[in-house]
Formats: sequence, structure tokens, C-alpha cells
Amino acid sequence: MQVYVNGRFVPAQEASISVFDHGFLYGDGVFEGIRVYGGTIFRLQQHLERLYHSALCLMLDIPMTPEAMRDAIVETVRRRALPNQYVRVVVSRGAGDLGLDPTLCPQPSVIIIADTIALYPERYYTEGLDLVTVATRRVSSDALDPRIKSLNYLNNIMAKIEAQQAGVVEAVMLNAEGYVAECTADNVFVLRQGCLHTPSVAAGALQGVTRDSVLEIARGLGLETAESFLTRYDLYTAEECLMTGTGAEIVPVVRIDGRRIGAGVPGPVTARIREAFAALCHQDGVRVERAEPAHVASQA
Repeated sequence: MQVYVNGRFVPAQEASISVFDHGFLYGDGVFEGIRVYGGTIFRLQQHLERLYHSALCLMLDIPMTPEAMRDAIVETVRRRALPNQYVRVVVSRGAGDLGLDPTLCPQPSVIIIADTIALYPERYYTEGLDLVTVATRRVSSDALDPRIKSLNYLNNIMAKIEAQQAGVVEAVMLNAEGYVAECTADNVFVLRQGCLHTPSVAAGALQGVTRDSVLEIARGLGLETAESFLTRYDLYTAEECLMTGTGAEIVPVVRIDGRRIGAGVPGPVTARIREAFAALCHQDGVRVERAEPAHVASQA
């Protein structure tokens, strides 16, 4: 297995960055998680746009064009030689000193890893999972815009720890006003009276690529959709609930804070969305074997 590190492919066990890198020291950087399905890099263009928009907001100059980044991702996937993969693209501020000053980091670091991932056991996809709401609140949108997919996930990790302490694998995070924001690594949806709701970005939700895909799929299935301000009441009284994310894909939720959601089993609308999403994943993206050869330097 090879990893792309600053223009070169190196064996995974040799891949490294400086201990003075501000991504390591301060979480100063951005990232994307991208899925590959049957050789198709799902919605690569959307992921690239979000990566570069996040970097722009941090005044972080990615040292390669989006086209060059695309080629590097394609080549990394090609070298991994697996039909289904999870790709992690990381752009950090780069090496500086032990202070905060980002201007002392002259060259950002770019790392691309292609491997596999399984966030949840298979039984959760067929039986559904339980969630709890946690005390850790989502960082306020007026402090850090949730559309910036930064390397600093401590807020999410603290919520994840609370979920584990409660005996479940995932948690619902609320914002400071008590509105539902997202789960620790996934967006959340509820079906209420024929409308599929998901928290608004203004409430603290990441504008996920899978989230946007599910909204499109739902409209294609004839469902109303809404980006809403939701409370726990809306979760508890939902007919169905599901989580979405690049790593998790689509996971049905059957219980929240001890309350049974709907019939307490994965619902029919969730099943239809999962089926449509599985088909979309193999249709919408970049086919690796058809991509132009990437002009990326390789270690001999």
C-alpha cells in the first residue's frame, strides 16, 4: 500500500510529516473523506469543491490546482487496486514553529490515503441503531462555520466519548440553542408526515456530500424535503430516522434516548433511499480505469 505525501508515493509505513506541522499541533487544516464504489470515485467533483472552499475560508493555499489534486486522487485509487475504497485527503498548514502564527508555515502538506473502512457493524444497517443526545454542544456557527471541514474534531470526539459511556456507538449533538445539529460524524434525517427533514447548516450541520445526495434522492422518490430547525421532540416523534455520511453511508436509527422511533425497526422509506443511493454510487463519479494517466511523481 502506497500513500501520496507531498507529490510522492511512499510505502504506508514510511509516510510521515513533520512534528512541527500545524495540522498535527493545532488541527490547522482541512480534509475530505471520499468513497470509491466498484471503481467509481463517488462525486469527486463535489468533494474537491468542498475541500478548496474549506481551505479558502482558512486562507490555506493548497499547493496544487484542483485538476492536479483530482489526478493525484485518481492515481492513489488506481495504485490501491481495490474496487471499493475509502479515500482520505488531508491538507494541513505545514511545518512552522511551536507558535500559532500560520505565516511561519511556508509550505502546506498534502496527503492522500486510499484504504478500506467500516464504521459500524453490518447488523446496524439491517436492524438499526440506538442514539443518545449528549451534553457536549456543537461549536456555534458564529464561532466556526460548519461547512468548513477542518482537521479539528475534538468537539465531535468529546461527544463520541459520551455516546460510548452511555453504551451506544453514536450520539446526537445539539447546538447552544437546543436545536439538533448533527451526529458526531454523520448528518441526521427524520421523516415526519411525508417530509424528510434534516438540520439546517445554520443549526450547525455539516453540508455533507451524502446528505445532499439523500436530499436529491428523496425528491426523486416524490418526497418533500426540508432543511429545518429540529428539536429532540422532532426526533422522538419521527416516523423514521436515519444517519448519513461518507464513511457510514446510510444507517437506519430505531431508538433515541430510549424512545422507540416509529415501529422500532428500519422503515420502508429508509430502505428505498438506501436502495437508490446504492445505485447512484456506481453512476455518479469518476471511473478510475477511464481517467487520464496522472502526471504525479513517484518514488522509485
